[in-house]
Amino acid sequence: MIWSILKMALFVAIAAALAWGAAYVQDTPGVITFAFAGRERELTPLAFLIALLVLFVALWLVIKLVGLVLAVLRFLTGDETALSRYFDKSRERRGYAALSDGMIALAAGDGARATARAAKADRLLARPELTRILAAQAAELSGDTSGAQEHYKVLLADKSTRYVGIVGLMKARLAANDTKAALQLAERAFALRPRDKLMQDKLFDLQIRAGHWGGARQTLRYKVKSGTLPRDVAQRREAVLLLGDAMKAHAAGDGPRARADALSANRAAPGLVPAAVLAAQVHAGDGNMRAATAALRKAWGQQPHPDLAAAWDGLADDADAQARIARFQPLLKLAPDHAESRILDCELQLAAEDFPAARRALGNLASTSPNGRVLSLMAAIVQGEGGEEHEVRAWLARALAAPRGETWVCESCNHLHAKWAPLCENCQGLDTLHWALPPEGSAAELSPSMLALLAKSQTLQAADEDTPLDAEIMPEDEEPEASDGTAAADEAENRQT
Repeated sequence: MIWSILKMALFVAIAAALAWGAAYVQDTPGVITFAFAGRERELTPLAFLIALLVLFVALWLVIKLVGLVLAVLRFLTGDETALSRYFDKSRERRGYAALSDGMIALAAGDGARATARAAKADRLLARPELTRILAAQAAELSGDTSGAQEHYKVLLADKSTRYVGIVGLMKARLAANDTKAALQLAERAFALRPRDKLMQDKLFDLQIRAGHWGGARQTLRYKVKSGTLPRDVAQRREAVLLLGDAMKAHAAGDGPRARADALSANRAAPGLVPAAVLAAQVHAGDGNMRAATAALRKAWGQQPHPDLAAAWDGLADDADAQARIARFQPLLKLAPDHAESRILDCELQLAAEDFPAARRALGNLASTSPNGRVLSLMAAIVQGEGGEEHEVRAWLARALAAPRGETWVCESCNHLHAKWAPLCENCQGLDTLHWALPPEGSAAELSPSMLALLAKSQTLQAADEDTPLDAEIMPEDEEPEASDGTAAADEAENRQT
């Protein structure tokens, strides 16, 4: 409202000023005389002002007319004319339409049409960063690997498309199983965009597949620094990488490096069983038995494992079985109710030929966890107690039919491994091996004691070839339910009780 009043007041003031000026000029006496070419012209002041205004208008029209003439001349003779701009716009529209059509064909899986549209867009547009990418992907879809690589190589020349070109060439090298070249390209791509999570993961995967443990650890640290990987997960993976580096150095005969990496791996992940075993061996080799036992005890407290027991057994050579049992007590007390502790205690008692103590140590594992290891130990206990041969064979038959115990299983592909490794030999996954029960259907793994019992059982069977093993286990007058040795086992347990 105020602004409107101000504008009206300003308009009135200007109109009043012009009216006053016109009245003043009209009332001013005198004339203005012009002399030109021998002729004179006399004008009143008001007429002079009007003539001057007309002159300015005419001069403005002349300037505009000259500009129009110059524009027409430029249109007719210039390099970039309105006509050329029209055709350029038309060509650009057709080029982007071809590019859009090619992208739709690419998404639909029509490689031939995508290739044709990409070629047309490349002719119409001066945008190789768009058309070359489409052409490369269309060539890949059509199976033209060499053509796709040529397009990606062209993209390397432009800084804005260099990363895409490197990634495309890396994928082509991976498809050709050339992991060495793919790793070099991944390193170049990582140098261009180090914060790209997908490239971080791809570089890390290629490094561990190539066994470049040191480079993989550097990539792992950068993933933590850039916030793409939690620190606790990275610490566990770094321990696995250190252990893999230690194993590689040990195989190459580089003892100092293997020793340093093994100890670093154990410090990073004390519960990692193979790292604890290797660190204990290193400490024992240095004569530091206290550190060796500490590493094994810490790992056993987190995850009791047969490899830890074997490493503990290797720390000393006990001639006396009772002394050996006493030396294992600090380890057994850490997890007394764990199945592995009870199996270890049972094996120690069997070695000392204390069969009742072995039965007490094994407890009810034969019914709660009836795997091959436990049932073979029961067969050894029954034989050591002087049980009948058919009872021993009944336990062995159950052990053969029972699932195997825990083993190293890949959590990604369920592949079974006889020993731990940093990578799964089947799917190449890092740190995917865990100590667990294998999938159903896996054959039971026979322990050395079970193999000895089987050998003795087969010797007795050969002495009486007319009586097969199954017939001895299940006589004709018994019920079929006793074929798996359950009745014989129950009879043996009742007799022992």
